[in-house]
Amino acid sequence: MQDLGVIAVLLVIGCGLGWLAYRSFKGKEVDRRVIFLFILISVATPLLAKIRFDFKATPIVEAIYDKIEALPEGSTIMLSFDFDPAMAPEVQPMANVVTRHCLEKGHKVVFMCLWATGQGQLTITFEDVVRKDFPDLVDGVDYVNMGYKAGNEGVLNVIVTDFQKMFPTDVNTVPYEDIDILKGIKSCKDMDMILSFGGGRPGIKEWILFVGDPTGVPTAGGVAAVVAPQLYPYYPGQMLGLLGDIKGAAEYEAHFMRNYPKYSDMDTKAIIMMGPQTVAHIVIMAFIIIGNILFFVSKRKGGAL
Repeated sequence: MQDLGVIAVLLVIGCGLGWLAYRSFKGKEVDRRVIFLFILISVATPLLAKIRFDFKATPIVEAIYDKIEALPEGSTIMLSFDFDPAMAPEVQPMANVVTRHCLEKGHKVVFMCLWATGQGQLTITFEDVVRKDFPDLVDGVDYVNMGYKAGNEGVLNVIVTDFQKMFPTDVNTVPYEDIDILKGIKSCKDMDMILSFGGGRPGIKEWILFVGDPTGVPTAGGVAAVVAPQLYPYYPGQMLGLLGDIKGAAEYEAHFMRNYPKYSDMDTKAIIMMGPQTVAHIVIMAFIIIGNILFFVSKRKGGAL
């Protein structure tokens, strides 16, 4: 069914682009609304036909996956949800799949937020991943939600040496000393890995500068597309890896499912969103190529489009 959907999309787009090229070559103006219609078709069809593309993890994405795999079972990983609903379409899928990977490997996960809105996004991950796929895990033993703490970089300056001072209780007001997962955790230095998901400030850049770099704890994360280029200079020296944009999330989802077939039917929001994006980009590139060819052909003939 999926293969037939791909063939149908390619045929429709191919015929449409051929028709546009013919109209332009004959000197007939093409209404821009027709082009908009093709973009609409290229976005809607993959969603309706449930077209999925396979993705191979790039080194900067695979580095995060490999590190989580290499850590011994029971390692402590901190996940910081530093984003809001506006960034959720890009960032939530990567936060979900990394959370699922950490818990599947048997790691202890400490959740927290530097953004007030991050707590709401963390609740979504708890509903879609933790409680759905890991109902037998125990809060406070296998994972803990420390909640949101205001202060931005000030929070990082404290927890890098004294985690309890900034988080005396978890989100359920359970005292720090009574939380089993935090026994032996005095500061961020005692974490085995830190990941931040976001796209603003504070975010992964601040985690690198104030925590990861000073302590040497492997630090990585995922960000919205607009922020990713600013972070690439930190890789691979100060930043272990990065999930950039929805494509990074799709690469991680695909890589995770290949290695864990039991999750082959999991909710792959990133892979689903990459279908329309991929087809739309192909159509746009085709428009550009055809437009340039027709321009030079017309110019060579001494005419004008």
